[in-house]
Amino acid sequence: MAEYEKALRPEDITRLFVERSNAGDAAGVAALYEEDAVLAYPPGSRTVGRAAIRTLWETVLADRPRFEPEAPLPTLISGDIALTATPPKDGTGARAQVVRRQPDGSWLRVLDQPEFARPAR
Repeated sequence: MAEYEKALRPEDITRLFVERSNAGDAAGVAALYEEDAVLAYPPGSRTVGRAAIRTLWETVLADRPRFEPEAPLPTLISGDIALTATPPKDGTGARAQVVRRQPDGSWLRVLDQPEFARPAR
């Protein structure tokens, strides 16, 4: 695997995701996840494992979508686990990720819920 910048804080993962996605680097996006991570995408399904996440992002990034940075909500940390979240700019819901500190001190995603809508009122 190529050598990538590591997320030294949980919040770094969102920035690295945007940079790598906009560069069309599916392997770089997948490197932000633990080997057995679970991604709730496409909507209504799950993609399990770094290899499957890479394959998914190869397909998504083939269309060259453009991602914009989103300001993170406050991170909640308990030991080596953290919850990160960002509100989408369109205000339609939220994004949330559970990340884990790695033995080298960097952080990787374990669970990723990239989009979910607010309940209807």
